[in-house]
Amino acid sequence: MKIAETVTFGGSGLDRAAELRCDAARMTQLLQEADARAVPLWRGKPLFAGEDGAVGWLPTQHRVFGEAREAPVFLGLDEGGPRFAYDISAWEPEEVPDTLGAFFDPSQQTHPSLPADHRFAELRGSMTRLAPRDAELLATAKAITGWHQTHGFCAKCGAGSVVAMAGWQRDCAACGAHHFPRTDPVVIMLITQGNRLLMGRSPGWPEGMYSLLAGFVEPGETIEAAVRREVFEEAGIRVGAVGYLASQPWPFPSSLMLGCRGEAKSHEIRVDPDELEDAIWITREEMADVFAGRCRRIKPARKGAIAHFLITNWLADRLD
Repeated sequence: MKIAETVTFGGSGLDRAAELRCDAARMTQLLQEADARAVPLWRGKPLFAGEDGAVGWLPTQHRVFGEAREAPVFLGLDEGGPRFAYDISAWEPEEVPDTLGAFFDPSQQTHPSLPADHRFAELRGSMTRLAPRDAELLATAKAITGWHQTHGFCAKCGAGSVVAMAGWQRDCAACGAHHFPRTDPVVIMLITQGNRLLMGRSPGWPEGMYSLLAGFVEPGETIEAAVRREVFEEAGIRVGAVGYLASQPWPFPSSLMLGCRGEAKSHEIRVDPDELEDAIWITREEMADVFAGRCRRIKPARKGAIAHFLITNWLADRLD
């Protein structure tokens, strides 16, 4: 396996068993198997259990799944055992925090039908502690349940749609249209010029946090063109050669991060204030100090994010 595939949420070899999704009878059978497990999600937060923060896999017949308004999503077969996800966002806890929906919500929720050490928590806060298989399963669960939450109506005629294909499709009974989960491609760029790396800061980020520049790929645009356009739009830097490095499913809510490297052809930064609060060039030695905690002004990109992964491997000169 290439280093590029070891990024958080990277492929773990999960058998998604897509050929079973169209077989409703088989799905019913899988849900009833003794080794079948499901994870509930509440408003995008997966269930975690115990002090070590393991994924809160539950028997598929657990009463907490009675809170679900729609059929479960079939995630695949993990070592032969069926894995599912249920969205129980209809459940109303006694208190709903003001931080819900923020850049990072530190609050946790406990359900009365579950043990006290089981809690719903932000995936961002736990993603670096997960084994690759659980990380892939939760990323899939969060992304696809989030899609169902925002696509309950037919985009063609406006009528309500229903879950189909074991959660991987929505069908409209009124006009017969089929709708499929969306994934938004995003380029994220390791832009270098000699020994320096281009870093940016978005408005509203935690104080001192800088990361690689990133932006959505537009319709009719290649990855290379998107890299050059985004960097010029955000920082006024012209980019020459562009190459692919790694990708990362990023379920916040449904992006596929396409990590690329690019060679800067200019050096004067002109920040677009609508896109960035600040942008800087930082040397390899300065970045090493940032990651070692010796720089008070700049904080490193969040662990688990592809930006952190790319910068770390750039510092170690082991990008493949």
